[in-house]
Amino acid sequence: MERHLMVVMTNPVEGREEEYNEWYDNQHLADVLKIPGIVSAERFELSASQRSDPPYPFSYLALYWIETDDLARVVGELKNRSGTSLMPLSEAMAADRSVYLFKPRTR
Repeated sequence: MERHLMVVMTNPVEGREEEYNEWYDNQHLADVLKIPGIVSAERFELSASQRSDPPYPFSYLALYWIETDDLARVVGELKNRSGTSLMPLSEAMAADRSVYLFKPRTR
């Protein structure tokens, strides 16, 4: 099995941060973890102290570990479920987001 790390950076819609966090923490993470191959998820909030000066484009980060021999299948399933009853998206999440997949270089 190969391991991959999916890095997702997002923001709430202005004025809807509480709703966004409620949805992400209590629904979305569980929905994503139902996809075969996605084995763990963790969320982070931007710290007040940063190495560089603003602007900071994203306030939230989610990390998902994936273990699979078919990454394309896992990514395809994410795309197929996103925005459906299997993985509803919240209107409290801003449309602009970044998603990247990485594979380990060291252990």
